[in-house]
Amino acid sequence: MSENLLVKDVMSKAVTIAKSAAITEALDKMLDEGTDPLIVKNNGVVMGTISRKAIAETLGSKRNSDLSPTKIHVTNKTDEDYTSAYPDQEAEVLIPLLQEYRVVVVLDEEHHLVGKVDSTDLLRAMQPETKIEKIVQNAFTIHPDERVVHLRRRMLDEGVTKFVVTDNGRILGIVTETDVARSMKAFREVVDDKHQDHRIRNLLIKDIMTSPAITIDVDTSVSDVTDYLINKNISSIPVTKDGRLTGLVTKQALIVAL
Repeated sequence: MSENLLVKDVMSKAVTIAKSAAITEALDKMLDEGTDPLIVKNNGVVMGTISRKAIAETLGSKRNSDLSPTKIHVTNKTDEDYTSAYPDQEAEVLIPLLQEYRVVVVLDEEHHLVGKVDSTDLLRAMQPETKIEKIVQNAFTIHPDERVVHLRRRMLDEGVTKFVVTDNGRILGIVTETDVARSMKAFREVVDDKHQDHRIRNLLIKDIMTSPAITIDVDTSVSDVTDYLINKNISSIPVTKDGRLTGLVTKQALIVAL
């Protein structure tokens, strides 16, 4: 890494959404742009962020089942999981910031938004010098025939957003907050309100998971894993040893390792 690397050398285009937009519009924009979270603006000023996790929780909530998703606005699910930096600061400042926040908004001297830096942006410029086995995290698993309502409960209770789908030790896929958000949006759009509570209970993990499973071996280099996560625009990947699941590597774990 160059000692002269600055924030402006690392930052990318800031993808924004108005606070008055529907959360379905926000989700579509996230999926189209391949980003998470979006930066929420009001009258040109940054006021927060909205994530796929927040949208998944909202669309899957029973208390919102009688409300059209297009009537739920971004402002209702905005949080403050961001901080700020300036273009001419040294890029090293981004490491501790992204270890705590999901995104860094980049502001000019007049506090106008000129870009953003997230984990993907930073990992394009910097990569940790470590081994996969040092940063692998515990993998939470779920069976493909488990109900999505149970998955949502586990996500809330355990604070986990990524599950590896397994059956008798065989890795079939992965299910994340993105899969939940996408499926809940599609479900709410095609199922009448009066039937949602019953129908959603019949929705299974295998109906929404991302499959087939993509895995890496624990001996894969950190550089190769980082490049793969960036190029595929995914946030995590299951790790195997001798063909068996040992954990997950996430972009966030790579940022922490910096």
